[in-house]
Amino acid sequence: MTSLSDIHVLVVDDNKQMRLLLRCMIRAGGITRVSEAETAAEAFELMAAAPVDLALVDWKMQPIDGIAFTRMARNNPDAPNPYLPILMVTAHTEASRVAAARDAGVTGFVKKPVSSRLLFERISNALTDVRMFVRSSDYFGPDRRHDQHPEYAGPFRRAGDKDGGREMLDIDDARWRA
Repeated sequence: MTSLSDIHVLVVDDNKQMRLLLRCMIRAGGITRVSEAETAAEAFELMAAAPVDLALVDWKMQPIDGIAFTRMARNNPDAPNPYLPILMVTAHTEASRVAAARDAGVTGFVKKPVSSRLLFERISNALTDVRMFVRSSDYFGPDRRHDQHPEYAGPFRRAGDKDGGREMLDIDDARWRA
């Protein structure tokens, strides 16, 4: 079993004070391996240098925002771990923004102002998330549907999941055969 001290969290935010606040909250909760990045480029360098277990990413960053960072982390062939749990940290929680981030592939949200309870609840959820990853022509990330129909017994959910008689399966779908 992994302990909190074994988890490596990356905080990506262009605001130094917010990085400090998140780092202090995370460390106070028992996670001691915390790295910080001011930009998406710096975050990718850190991710390439050492495995990261979770990323906390601010939405409003310059020059690359959290949505673009998430898409890069999920879809860039040079991304160190496209399956990395990513939590979007933002005060912008309108339904349209939540949908945009979800559609970019985030694992979850942490709403600002950040509370320790909510932060660790979201971290726990992200690190124990068992949803399969889905790949389509315009999306790669955790399955956006949290609820599973109790009678569902396979990877296909839509009529479009079959293409001209050829079944379209992603590597994650192999788990359904086990």
